[in-house]
This record gives sequence, structure tokens and C-alpha cells, in this order.
Amino acid sequence: MISERAMKMGESITLSITSTAKKMKKNGEDVVIMASGEPDFDTPEHIKNAGIEAIKSGFTKYTAASGIDELKQAIIEKYKRDSNLVYEPSQVIVTVGGKQALFNVFFSILNDGDEVIVFRPYWVSYLEQIGLAGGVPVLAELSDCVKDPELIKKYITPKTKAILFNFPSNPSGYVIPEDILKKFTEIAISNDIYIVSDEVYEKFIYDGLTFKSPASFSEKSKEKTIIINALSKTYSMTGWRVGYALGPKDVIKAMGAIQGHQTSNVCSIAQKAGVVALTASQDCVKNMVDEFAKRRAYMFERLSAIDKIKIEKPMGAFYMFPDVSAFYGDKIKNSAEFCTRLLNEEKVAIIPGSGFGEDKHVRLTYSASMEDIKKGMDRLEHFCNNL
Repeated sequence: MISERAMKMGESITLSITSTAKKMKKNGEDVVIMASGEPDFDTPEHIKNAGIEAIKSGFTKYTAASGIDELKQAIIEKYKRDSNLVYEPSQVIVTVGGKQALFNVFFSILNDGDEVIVFRPYWVSYLEQIGLAGGVPVLAELSDCVKDPELIKKYITPKTKAILFNFPSNPSGYVIPEDILKKFTEIAISNDIYIVSDEVYEKFIYDGLTFKSPASFSEKSKEKTIIINALSKTYSMTGWRVGYALGPKDVIKAMGAIQGHQTSNVCSIAQKAGVVALTASQDCVKNMVDEFAKRRAYMFERLSAIDKIKIEKPMGAFYMFPDVSAFYGDKIKNSAEFCTRLLNEEKVAIIPGSGFGEDKHVRLTYSASMEDIKKGMDRLEHFCNNL
């Protein structure tokens, strides 16, 4: 018999659709994939070479479960450099991607029935992760809370253990104004609840905006914040599976204990490559973000020109999250049906907004090549004009 816990978990809609589209493409179909959150750039050569050198030098054995000291120090220096935050090695853990960091956090801080405030729209795995750890996700409407930050207080109960931030946002690309983020942080601190800050898309910000970690507002905010980050997007290292977390010593220690019995260390080779990614020139990151800015401008222009689609220009990440609900009716009832028909009829793969808690919307990524984006936009426009 399958456990009740496993039965309650849904498949990742992002991975499911991407997998289907890749199978179609493998079978010879001309499919444009604008579904997965994966840069089309190759991992930079100097990072790949560091991995190759690790293999050649025999760095292929177990490491400390929480990560090698060299990588922890590189992470510490990165946050000192970028956010003026000072951490000790005991406040850092290296994980198998950002996903494991999040899982470790929730398993470390949640008891059965504890609540985590999650803003809608949310990344597809948040609710499943919280639930698997025995917690209860409490959905807050981000748009309402940004207009009136005091509204966040109505979601706080004696069972509230944490509030989850994800800015820039996946799926919307929203970047929260600094004053609003500070207010949310102050409310969390005054209610003695943790802040879990998913900062995976921190480098993908446009139009002169800057990233701000809630941990950087004050010493108290640092003490209550657990930062989640990864090398996956920033350095186009999705398959290398290197994530990390920084936070209070007791939380990081608990995360390390869980990881020690779960996966042990992150791949030793990937850790060595991660050191180089964080300490070498960051020009590769700037070049990728500059290119994404061009693709963002093009995709926004094309989506804005399609009748009935409503779209706000994203300020960060590499996604568009348009409202396509004007096309719903007898033939298309929801975002899943919209995406299914688009894939079957036009061979374009995108993600239903239902997986992010917003069924009126769909998510497209501009981390695909410009050639694919142009082809995909042509097909989406044809699809919408013929509905």
C-alpha cells in the first residue's frame, strides 16, 4: 500500500509538461518548449573545467554532508559582497539544489499543524513541500498585501511558524518594493516567526532595479531569516544540483542532521565547480541577464499585441505570466485545457497557471532561445486568433 503522505502529493506540473514536450520532440515533432525554468545557455567553460579538474585530481569521494569548507566560504563571501551580510560556516549548508534546501528547512522548523504563509501566485512545489513536512500552507493574496502590508497580519495565527518570500517571483517575475518587503519583515519579526527567503532569481532583475534580501534590514531580521539560493539559474548549472541555505545556527544544524540521513553530501565534483562559479569573474552572469532582458522585451511586446491577453511586464526572473482567461468558454475551460490544446495543435509547451494557484494565467519562459521564442510567439498568436 502507498502511504497517505505520498498519495497526497501531486506531480510537478512543470516537470510533467516539459517531459511530455521533450518526448514529442524526440519523436520528431517540431515542438517549441517555453515551459521549463532552465536557461538555454551552456554552463560557462571555466566552471565546467573546474568540474573536469576535480575528476582528474580524484576529488570523487564523500565530503562532509553539509558541504566542503571551500564552497561554504565562497557562499559566505558572496553574501558579504552582494548583501553586506556576515555569516559563519556553521550558518551555511550546501544542498542538492534549492529544492532540497527548502525541504530541509520545512522539516527542520515545522511540527504537525504548523502554518506557513505563502503568497499567491506561488512556485509549484511550495505547498507540496510544506505539506510533506506536516505543515499547513496558508495562502495570502500578494496583490492585496502589497497595497496594504498590514493585511498580512490577518493570516498570522498562534500556529504560524514562517512566512515564505520568493522575490523575484516564480512564476510572475514580480519584484517587491523594498519598503513593502521591509514592512513584511518587521511584521514577521514582531510576531516571532521565521522568514524563509527563496532568492534563487536574485540576479535576474531588470530596468535598474536592485535585489534586497530581508536578512539585510537589521540584525534581528538576519536572525529570523533563512536564505535559500542555488547556482542552478545564475550560472546555468541546473543539472549540477548545487543549492545552499544560510540562517540561524540551530536551524542549519538541524538541516544538516536531516541531510546526513537523507542524501549526505552534494556531488563532490559539482561542489568544486561551485567554488569557481562564485569566486571567478561574474561577467558570464551579466551577459546572460543582458540577453534575457532583450528576450523579455521582445516577448512582452508580442504578448501585449495579442488581443484579449492581459500582461504586466515582469521586473525579474525569466518568466511571463499573462492572463488568458478571456479565451475561456465552452471549448477551453481553464489554463490546463488552454496549454493542452496549444501543445497539441501548435506544438508549443507552456505551463498552466493552475499549478501556481492562478488558473486565469499561464507561464511562459524567455530562457529559451530567441529563435524558439519568435517561433513560439508566432504559433501562440495564431492559436489565440483562431480560438
